[in-house]
Amino acid sequence: MTVTDLSQQRGVFSSRYGPWAVIAGASEGLGAAFARALAADGLNLLLVARRPQLLDELKASLTHQHQVEVRTAPADLGSLDGVRQVTEAATGLEVGLFVYNAAWSPIGRFVEQSVDDNLRAIDVNVRAPTALAHHFAQPMARRGRGGIILLSSLTAFQGSPFVATYGATKAYNLALGEALWFELKDQGVDVLAACPGVTRTPGLLKASPQGGPGMLEPEQVAREALAALGRRPINVPGVFNRTVSFVLRHFMPRSATVSLMGSQTKKLLVRR
Repeated sequence: MTVTDLSQQRGVFSSRYGPWAVIAGASEGLGAAFARALAADGLNLLLVARRPQLLDELKASLTHQHQVEVRTAPADLGSLDGVRQVTEAATGLEVGLFVYNAAWSPIGRFVEQSVDDNLRAIDVNVRAPTALAHHFAQPMARRGRGGIILLSSLTAFQGSPFVATYGATKAYNLALGEALWFELKDQGVDVLAACPGVTRTPGLLKASPQGGPGMLEPEQVAREALAALGRRPINVPGVFNRTVSFVLRHFMPRSATVSLMGSQTKKLLVRR
């Protein structure tokens, strides 16, 4: 591909989903990978996460490498005030792409976890993406163009023991993404529920230093999700993950699938 071809490709993506993208959960890992990919495609970025220092470091790196504008909005998306801070930071920006990657994942036996920790997972993983998707989808639909990516997970396809609430919230994101894909496509807005499996992020490596089967780099997950946007309602990145997900959903009893998932997630208890 020539330099001219790359420039034209970059122009097509930014005209469809620019000039601004909002990325929630952008400070590291998968969110940072989306930020780097979108900056390379020429989109200006509003980066959202709880830790301002990491956001500032990413901003400095992106503005140094790419000719784009980058703003940051430190916010706790587990609170109503955090959601308000994001919408206020985006005031006046023409947001053509919204990526929700922020997540909270209590690990352990459900009855041994605090109820507050599980309710925070619902706040971060369900309430915040619902509120923000609603906020950004409305002007996109009026303009007749835009895109929304909701990060779900392979845990969304069945009950996931020992990360029970997290998996349930990701099932919500999967269902919401599919529904919005249908509702908004005739208004020119593309919606995707991205369902990655094990991904080499700081959070994953902290919980499971050895990783897991089919582990992907964040850059591949982000790249595949962006390529799938506008083409289908769901993306499962990685050939291994797609194959395993298909087999589990179509050729195994539900109880066996949940048991297999539990045998994998139980290892998280040993590593803690």
